[in-house]
Amino acid sequence: MDKWGSYIKEYKSYLKIERGLADNSIENYLFDINRLVRYFFDNSMDVSPLEVNEETIQQFIYDISEQLNPRSRARLISGLKSFFNYLVFEDYRSSSPIELIEVPKLGRKLPDTLSTSEIDSLIAAIDLSTNEGERNRAMLETLYSCGLRVSELVNLKLSDLFFEEGFIKITGKGNKQRFVPIGSHTQKYINIYCNTDRNKITIQKGFEDTLFLNRRGRILTRAMVFTIIKQLAKKIGLNKTISPHTFRHSFATHLLENGADLRSIQLMLGHESITTTEIYMHLDRKFLSNVINTFHPRK
Repeated sequence: MDKWGSYIKEYKSYLKIERGLADNSIENYLFDINRLVRYFFDNSMDVSPLEVNEETIQQFIYDISEQLNPRSRARLISGLKSFFNYLVFEDYRSSSPIELIEVPKLGRKLPDTLSTSEIDSLIAAIDLSTNEGERNRAMLETLYSCGLRVSELVNLKLSDLFFEEGFIKITGKGNKQRFVPIGSHTQKYINIYCNTDRNKITIQKGFEDTLFLNRRGRILTRAMVFTIIKQLAKKIGLNKTISPHTFRHSFATHLLENGADLRSIQLMLGHESITTTEIYMHLDRKFLSNVINTFHPRK
Protein backbone atom coordinates (compact mmCIF):
# COMPACT_ATOMS: atom_id res chain seq x y z
CA MET A 1 0.00 0.00 0.00
CA ASP A 2 1.40 3.38 -1.04
CA LYS A 3 0.35 4.97 2.25
CA TRP A 4 2.75 2.72 4.15
CA GLY A 5 5.75 2.61 1.82
CA SER A 6 7.48 5.87 2.75
CA TYR A 7 7.05 5.32 6.51
CA ILE A 8 8.40 1.77 6.30
CA LYS A 9 11.39 3.02 4.28
CA GLU A 10 12.16 5.69 6.89
CA TYR A 11 11.77 3.14 9.68
CA LYS A 12 14.18 0.78 7.91
CA SER A 13 16.79 3.57 7.76
CA TYR A 14 16.23 4.27 11.45
CA LEU A 15 16.81 0.61 12.36
CA LYS A 16 19.97 0.45 10.28
CA ILE A 17 21.58 3.79 11.04
CA GLU A 18 20.37 4.77 14.51
CA ARG A 19 19.74 1.36 16.06
CA GLY A 20 22.67 -0.26 14.25
CA LEU A 21 20.76 -3.50 13.66
CA ALA A 22 22.02 -6.25 11.38
CA ASP A 23 20.22 -6.91 8.08
CA ASN A 24 18.64 -10.13 9.41
CA SER A 25 17.14 -8.31 12.40
CA ILE A 26 15.83 -5.50 10.19
CA GLU A 27 14.17 -8.01 7.87
CA ASN A 28 12.42 -9.61 10.86
CA TYR A 29 11.01 -6.23 11.93
CA LEU A 30 9.84 -5.41 8.41
CA PHE A 31 8.29 -8.86 7.97
CA ASP A 32 5.91 -8.16 10.88
CA ILE A 33 4.88 -4.77 9.49
CA ASN A 34 4.38 -6.15 5.99
CA ARG A 35 2.17 -8.87 7.43
CA LEU A 36 -0.09 -6.14 8.85
CA VAL A 37 -0.10 -4.27 5.52
CA ARG A 38 -1.05 -7.45 3.65
CA TYR A 39 -3.90 -8.00 6.09
CA PHE A 40 -5.30 -4.54 5.30
CA PHE A 41 -4.91 -5.15 1.58
CA ASP A 42 -6.56 -8.59 1.70
CA ASN A 43 -9.49 -7.14 3.64
CA SER A 44 -9.83 -4.07 1.37
CA MET A 45 -9.04 -1.71 4.24
CA ASP A 46 -7.62 1.56 2.96
CA VAL A 47 -5.92 2.81 6.11
CA SER A 48 -2.59 4.57 6.64
CA PRO A 49 -0.17 3.96 9.54
CA LEU A 50 -1.14 7.39 10.87
CA GLU A 51 -4.84 6.50 11.04
CA VAL A 52 -4.88 2.88 12.20
CA ASN A 53 -6.46 2.52 15.66
CA GLU A 54 -6.24 0.07 18.54
CA GLU A 55 -9.43 -1.82 17.64
CA THR A 56 -8.14 -2.51 14.12
CA ILE A 57 -4.79 -3.80 15.43
CA GLN A 58 -6.57 -5.99 17.98
CA GLN A 59 -8.75 -7.47 15.24
CA PHE A 60 -5.66 -8.18 13.13
CA ILE A 61 -3.92 -9.96 16.02
CA TYR A 62 -7.09 -11.94 16.80
CA ASP A 63 -7.54 -13.00 13.17
CA ILE A 64 -3.94 -14.07 12.75
CA SER A 65 -3.44 -15.64 16.20
CA GLU A 66 -4.51 -19.11 15.06
CA GLN A 67 -1.60 -19.17 12.62
CA LEU A 68 0.99 -18.30 15.27
CA ASN A 69 2.30 -19.94 18.40
CA PRO A 70 2.61 -17.72 21.52
CA ARG A 71 6.29 -16.99 20.87
CA SER A 72 5.65 -15.88 17.28
CA ARG A 73 2.67 -13.81 18.40
CA ALA A 74 4.80 -12.11 21.04
CA ARG A 75 7.44 -11.28 18.43
CA LEU A 76 4.77 -9.90 16.08
CA ILE A 77 3.34 -7.60 18.76
CA SER A 78 6.83 -6.50 19.81
CA GLY A 79 7.75 -5.70 16.19
CA LEU A 80 4.60 -3.65 15.64
CA LYS A 81 5.11 -1.79 18.91
CA SER A 82 8.58 -0.80 17.79
CA PHE A 83 7.25 0.57 14.47
CA PHE A 84 4.42 2.60 15.99
CA ASN A 85 6.68 3.88 18.78
CA TYR A 86 8.99 5.13 16.05
CA LEU A 87 6.08 7.00 14.42
CA VAL A 88 5.27 8.59 17.80
CA PHE A 89 8.92 9.46 18.34
CA GLU A 90 9.05 11.20 14.94
CA ASP A 91 5.79 13.09 15.74
CA TYR A 92 3.84 11.37 12.97
CA ARG A 93 1.39 10.14 15.61
CA SER A 94 0.48 11.36 19.08
CA SER A 95 0.09 7.82 20.48
CA SER A 96 0.63 4.19 19.57
CA PRO A 97 -2.39 2.02 18.68
CA ILE A 98 -0.66 -1.01 20.13
CA GLU A 99 0.48 0.55 23.41
CA LEU A 100 -2.09 -1.26 25.58
CA ILE A 101 -2.02 -4.61 23.78
CA GLU A 102 -0.36 -7.21 25.98
CA VAL A 103 2.37 -9.53 24.81
CA PRO A 104 1.62 -13.21 25.61
CA LYS A 105 3.49 -14.37 28.71
CA LEU A 106 6.23 -16.80 27.77
CA GLY A 107 8.22 -19.13 29.90
CA ARG A 108 11.95 -18.84 29.46
CA LYS A 109 13.10 -21.60 27.17
CA LEU A 110 16.17 -23.20 28.63
CA PRO A 111 18.45 -24.32 25.81
CA ASP A 112 20.16 -27.68 25.67
CA THR A 113 23.72 -27.55 26.88
CA LEU A 114 26.58 -29.97 26.51
CA SER A 115 28.81 -31.28 29.27
CA THR A 116 32.55 -30.93 28.82
CA SER A 117 32.76 -34.70 28.23
CA GLU A 118 30.11 -34.47 25.48
CA ILE A 119 32.02 -31.64 23.81
CA ASP A 120 35.23 -33.68 24.08
CA SER A 121 33.44 -36.68 22.52
CA LEU A 122 32.11 -34.61 19.61
CA ILE A 123 35.53 -33.18 18.85
CA ALA A 124 37.20 -36.59 19.27
CA ALA A 125 34.77 -38.03 16.68
CA ILE A 126 36.18 -35.75 13.95
CA ASP A 127 38.10 -37.74 11.34
CA LEU A 128 41.38 -35.88 11.13
CA SER A 129 42.48 -37.89 8.10
CA THR A 130 39.95 -36.10 5.87
CA ASN A 131 40.71 -32.85 4.06
CA GLU A 132 38.38 -30.93 6.38
CA GLY A 133 39.30 -32.68 9.64
CA GLU A 134 41.70 -30.11 11.08
CA ARG A 135 39.37 -27.30 10.01
CA ASN A 136 36.40 -28.88 11.75
CA ARG A 137 38.34 -29.46 14.95
CA ALA A 138 39.60 -25.85 14.97
CA MET A 139 36.07 -24.56 14.30
CA LEU A 140 34.43 -26.49 17.13
CA GLU A 141 37.21 -25.59 19.54
CA THR A 142 36.73 -21.91 18.61
CA LEU A 143 32.94 -22.08 18.91
CA TYR A 144 33.17 -23.51 22.41
CA SER A 145 36.21 -21.72 23.82
CA CYS A 146 35.14 -18.27 22.58
CA GLY A 147 31.33 -18.55 22.75
CA LEU A 148 30.78 -17.31 19.20
CA ARG A 149 27.62 -17.07 17.15
CA VAL A 150 27.86 -19.21 14.01
CA SER A 151 27.79 -16.05 11.83
CA GLU A 152 30.75 -14.69 13.81
CA LEU A 153 32.64 -17.95 13.34
CA VAL A 154 32.26 -18.15 9.55
CA ASN A 155 33.16 -14.47 9.14
CA LEU A 156 36.29 -14.68 11.31
CA LYS A 157 39.37 -13.40 9.48
CA LEU A 158 43.09 -14.08 9.79
CA SER A 159 43.53 -10.38 10.48
CA ASP A 160 41.16 -10.76 13.47
CA LEU A 161 43.58 -13.11 15.26
CA PHE A 162 45.74 -11.44 17.89
CA PHE A 163 47.32 -14.55 19.39
CA GLU A 164 50.27 -12.79 21.03
CA GLU A 165 47.83 -10.67 23.02
CA GLY A 166 45.53 -13.68 23.61
CA PHE A 167 42.45 -12.18 21.88
CA ILE A 168 40.42 -12.42 18.70
CA LYS A 169 38.39 -9.54 17.28
CA ILE A 170 34.75 -10.41 16.66
CA THR A 171 32.27 -8.46 14.54
CA GLY A 172 28.85 -9.21 16.01
CA LYS A 173 25.27 -8.05 15.51
CA GLY A 174 24.92 -4.55 14.09
CA ASN A 175 28.62 -4.63 13.12
CA LYS A 176 29.54 -4.09 16.78
CA GLN A 177 33.07 -5.23 17.50
CA ARG A 178 34.42 -6.84 20.64
CA PHE A 179 37.60 -8.60 21.70
CA VAL A 180 37.22 -12.11 23.09
CA PRO A 181 39.98 -14.00 24.94
CA ILE A 182 41.29 -17.12 23.19
CA GLY A 183 43.34 -19.71 25.04
CA SER A 184 46.56 -21.35 23.89
CA HIS A 185 44.72 -24.70 23.45
CA THR A 186 42.45 -23.24 20.76
CA GLN A 187 45.24 -21.18 19.23
CA LYS A 188 47.19 -24.40 18.73
CA TYR A 189 44.39 -26.06 16.73
CA ILE A 190 43.82 -22.97 14.58
CA ASN A 191 47.56 -22.86 13.79
CA ILE A 192 47.58 -26.56 12.92
CA TYR A 193 44.63 -26.02 10.55
CA CYS A 194 46.26 -22.99 8.91
CA ASN A 195 49.52 -24.90 8.39
CA THR A 196 47.85 -28.06 7.01
CA ASP A 197 44.31 -28.17 5.54
CA ARG A 198 44.09 -24.46 4.73
CA ASN A 199 47.43 -24.43 2.92
CA LYS A 200 46.19 -27.13 0.51
CA ILE A 201 43.21 -25.09 -0.70
CA THR A 202 43.16 -22.89 -3.79
CA ILE A 203 41.73 -19.74 -2.23
CA GLN A 204 39.29 -17.74 -4.35
CA LYS A 205 39.76 -14.02 -4.85
CA GLY A 206 38.21 -12.01 -2.03
CA PHE A 207 38.53 -14.78 0.55
CA GLU A 208 42.27 -14.62 1.21
CA ASP A 209 41.67 -13.25 4.71
CA THR A 210 38.81 -15.62 5.62
CA LEU A 211 39.96 -18.08 8.29
CA PHE A 212 37.66 -21.07 7.79
CA LEU A 213 37.26 -22.01 4.13
CA ASN A 214 35.26 -24.64 2.29
CA ARG A 215 36.89 -27.03 -0.18
CA ARG A 216 36.32 -24.51 -3.00
CA GLY A 217 38.32 -21.83 -1.19
CA ARG A 218 35.34 -19.71 -0.22
CA ILE A 219 33.59 -18.75 3.01
CA LEU A 220 31.67 -21.53 4.77
CA THR A 221 27.91 -21.27 4.97
CA ARG A 222 26.17 -21.34 8.32
CA ALA A 223 24.22 -24.36 7.11
CA MET A 224 27.45 -26.30 6.58
CA VAL A 225 28.52 -25.72 10.19
CA PHE A 226 25.08 -26.98 11.32
CA THR A 227 25.50 -30.09 9.16
CA ILE A 228 28.99 -30.86 10.50
CA ILE A 229 27.75 -30.70 14.10
CA LYS A 230 24.59 -32.76 13.40
CA GLN A 231 26.66 -35.48 11.74
CA LEU A 232 29.10 -35.64 14.67
CA ALA A 233 26.21 -35.86 17.16
CA LYS A 234 24.74 -38.75 15.18
CA LYS A 235 28.14 -40.42 14.98
CA ILE A 236 28.54 -40.54 18.78
CA GLY A 237 24.86 -41.29 19.43
CA LEU A 238 24.23 -38.02 21.25
CA ASN A 239 20.52 -37.84 21.97
CA LYS A 240 20.20 -34.05 22.20
CA THR A 241 18.97 -31.36 19.84
CA ILE A 242 22.14 -29.40 19.21
CA SER A 243 23.36 -26.70 16.85
CA PRO A 244 26.34 -24.33 16.70
CA HIS A 245 24.49 -22.16 19.24
CA THR A 246 24.59 -25.05 21.72
CA PHE A 247 28.34 -24.50 22.01
CA ARG A 248 27.68 -20.84 22.84
CA HIS A 249 25.14 -21.81 25.53
CA SER A 250 27.61 -24.32 26.95
CA PHE A 251 30.45 -21.77 26.94
CA ALA A 252 28.37 -19.35 29.05
CA THR A 253 27.01 -22.04 31.37
CA HIS A 254 30.39 -23.60 32.10
CA LEU A 255 31.93 -20.20 32.80
CA LEU A 256 29.15 -19.36 35.25
CA GLU A 257 29.33 -22.74 36.97
CA ASN A 258 33.06 -22.25 37.46
CA GLY A 259 32.66 -18.85 39.12
CA ALA A 260 32.67 -16.26 36.32
CA ASP A 261 30.40 -13.25 36.86
CA LEU A 262 27.51 -12.42 34.55
CA ARG A 263 28.96 -9.07 33.52
CA SER A 264 32.15 -10.69 32.20
CA ILE A 265 30.14 -13.32 30.33
CA GLN A 266 27.90 -10.58 28.90
CA LEU A 267 30.94 -8.76 27.47
CA MET A 268 32.35 -11.94 25.93
CA LEU A 269 29.03 -12.92 24.37
CA GLY A 270 28.48 -9.40 23.04
CA HIS A 271 25.05 -8.90 24.63
CA GLU A 272 23.79 -5.35 24.99
CA SER A 273 21.57 -6.32 27.92
CA ILE A 274 22.47 -8.44 30.95
CA THR A 275 18.92 -9.83 30.76
CA THR A 276 19.79 -11.56 27.50
CA THR A 277 22.81 -13.15 29.14
CA GLU A 278 20.66 -14.48 31.97
CA ILE A 279 18.48 -16.39 29.49
CA TYR A 280 21.56 -18.28 28.32
CA MET A 281 22.21 -19.60 31.80
CA HIS A 282 21.02 -23.20 31.96
CA LEU A 283 21.41 -23.78 35.67
CA ASP A 284 20.30 -26.98 37.32
CA ARG A 285 19.05 -27.03 40.91
CA LYS A 286 22.13 -28.82 42.16
CA PHE A 287 24.35 -25.95 41.03
CA LEU A 288 22.05 -23.36 42.62
CA SER A 289 22.11 -25.32 45.89
CA ASN A 290 25.90 -25.33 45.78
CA VAL A 291 25.91 -21.55 45.32
CA ILE A 292 23.74 -21.08 48.42
CA ASN A 293 25.78 -23.55 50.47
CA THR A 294 29.04 -21.94 49.48
CA PHE A 295 28.27 -18.23 49.59
CA HIS A 296 25.24 -17.52 51.79
CA PRO A 297 25.93 -16.54 55.41
CA ARG A 298 22.92 -18.59 56.63
CA LYS A 299 23.90 -21.77 54.83
